[in-house]
Amino acid sequence: MVLGDAMLDVDVEGTVDRLCPGTPAAVVDVCRELRRPGGAGLAALLAARSTDSVLLITAVADDEAGRALRGLLDEELTVLSVPLRGTTVRKARVRVAGQSLLRLDTGDGTADQGPLAAEIERALRSAGAILVADYGGGVAGHPDIRRLLAALAPTVPIVWDPHPRGPAPTPGARLISPNLSEARRFHQSGLEPAELAMILRDDWAAHAVAVTTGAAGAALADGRRVRTVPVPADARVTASAEPDACGAGDCFASTAAASLLAGATMAEAVSGAVEAAARFIGAGGACALSVRVEPSTPAQPPLPPNLGSAFDVAARVRAAGGRLVATGGCFDLLHPGHLSLLQQSRALGDALIVCLNSDDSVRRLKGLGRPILQARDRARLLTELASVDAVAIFDEPSPAALLERLCPDVWVKGGDYTGTQLPESEIVQRHGGETVLIPTVHGYSTSQLVAAAQGRS
Repeated sequence: MVLGDAMLDVDVEGTVDRLCPGTPAAVVDVCRELRRPGGAGLAALLAARSTDSVLLITAVADDEAGRALRGLLDEELTVLSVPLRGTTVRKARVRVAGQSLLRLDTGDGTADQGPLAAEIERALRSAGAILVADYGGGVAGHPDIRRLLAALAPTVPIVWDPHPRGPAPTPGARLISPNLSEARRFHQSGLEPAELAMILRDDWAAHAVAVTTGAAGAALADGRRVRTVPVPADARVTASAEPDACGAGDCFASTAAASLLAGATMAEAVSGAVEAAARFIGAGGACALSVRVEPSTPAQPPLPPNLGSAFDVAARVRAAGGRLVATGGCFDLLHPGHLSLLQQSRALGDALIVCLNSDDSVRRLKGLGRPILQARDRARLLTELASVDAVAIFDEPSPAALLERLCPDVWVKGGDYTGTQLPESEIVQRHGGETVLIPTVHGYSTSQLVAAAQGRS
């Protein structure tokens, strides 16, 4: 369970080769825009890469930034949202040659402090471990949430990544992990990391406090002991350029929480977290988790949740003069018929994008008992196949709107259709593409497999 304030992080990357006339301001020619979840959203995304089941409790508005943020998260984890007063926070860094020139922050949203939904209370009570990623947006200060955290602390490992603008951690947290700058603001002193760790452990009535110190690792106060946890030699960043440390604290906290969930000792959890954060920075930090956003006109509707990677594939294929193929379906329980369709589809061009029905879309088509697997799991299985280059999830009854955006050169359908029976054919042909029909493999369908399994049970 990850609990805290999520936001949309954006990197606007460009080049500078001139100044604005009449001013000393640099002119940035934008090359690309990258988006990723920030704050508790990034912590939850990192946790989902190492833990089987992750649920994020946060506060997100139904605005452009909020929809983009949900789109980046929904494929990988479950999100429960408390109401947000105001707009979703969006933080945009303008970067040139790997260096940040400035950051533009928009959004004034704070979590509503009204009664907590029963669904969220049930979820908290079922957590095996809880990471509080506080960014001062009010989720960690919600009175009902704080009451539950205090009650759960004796039996559930709670890792708290605090923020100077947020509330004090609730008593009994298993581990609290401020960085050195934050720790000195909490205690209003210039003490050394080890002294700060001991003082804050007592102030917060925590089992342990780890003050992270960047390249020096962390100072861990566990009980009455204080120890230094160094970065392993083979994980140290050796590049001459200043590394981008954005997200390192989220990586540290999510790794520690996952380790405690798995039964690690505090020393093992913090050592593993120090190493993971160092390797995370060495691999490019949070930027490595970003999704590129293709330019679009303001009149266009927002992208479906996971469309960024599909558009990246489409853009690369077109730039190379290649042939883009798309197919669609529910793909609920992959079987040999699916594999045959996907392999034949991929052979028709240079890349294959699968347009995948969302859970609600499958339910409307197949009934209340379907899908058997959630969309994020179906997408994950598909992207593991060598024949599939990207997956895009759509929520409508058909992928027509998605095809208007992707404009594939070839649209593939399996089954006993004719080209005139497919409403998608007109869209594809209008954009200069063609429709190809591939016969299904006899004897294989998900409905038949489900029925057979139910008959044997």
